[in-house]
Amino acid sequence: MNKEIKLIALDMDGTLLNEEGKVSEANKAAIREAEQKGVKVLLSTGRAYASCSEIAKSLELSSYLITVNGSEIFDPTGELVERNIVGAELIQWMWDLSQKHKTDFWATSSDRVWRGEMPEDIPSYQWLKFGFNIEDDKIREEILTMLRENGNLEISNSSPTNIEANAVGINKARAIEKVCGFLDLRMDEVMAVGDSLNDIAMIKEAGLGVAMGNAQDIVKETADWVTETNNNNGVAKAIQKWVLEK
Repeated sequence: MNKEIKLIALDMDGTLLNEEGKVSEANKAAIREAEQKGVKVLLSTGRAYASCSEIAKSLELSSYLITVNGSEIFDPTGELVERNIVGAELIQWMWDLSQKHKTDFWATSSDRVWRGEMPEDIPSYQWLKFGFNIEDDKIREEILTMLRENGNLEISNSSPTNIEANAVGINKARAIEKVCGFLDLRMDEVMAVGDSLNDIAMIKEAGLGVAMGNAQDIVKETADWVTETNNNNGVAKAIQKWVLEK
């Protein structure tokens, strides 16, 4: 793996953040050093802008921000560059599924995250993602099958017990590809680091795909290299090995 990395794409939960939801000092230092070397660092997360923008600012990142699994891209000043929505009828259908099977759910609209409740006028909002959290394996598989058969959704997860549904064709890899276009970079100059199914596309398509030590097994199998866990500065160790030591 003798790649020259010019852009580092980092997932947040289970990757950049430890189990306390914090960025370790070692991770901060490695990111700062990479940026000083001229390597761009961007966050590529399933979170909505409101719950990740402050972390991006605190890291003093100079690059774009990818949110809601690639549904939105923000430029370095925080301006929205692109938004990809899920049709209201699909959101209604998934919410009905969650009610029928009595599952926990959340839904991300352009202006907030809805948890345990939905607005009465679903069509009047711009929707970006719907998520189920299902402890029961049988019910999760049943819903997963229905979502896949629908054919109009991009299905992933951010933990083994949840399901996340974006607009079909929308994922972190496609968003990173667009950012590469803005920055005049190639995908083979990207190092992508993550731990869950919503990271697989970017890990697969980046020049260097890195799985966390705590990643789901299929993510590790997809990656070119496996680093330490999120509680043991895995991001810093990947940056050190593949960017700073080159």
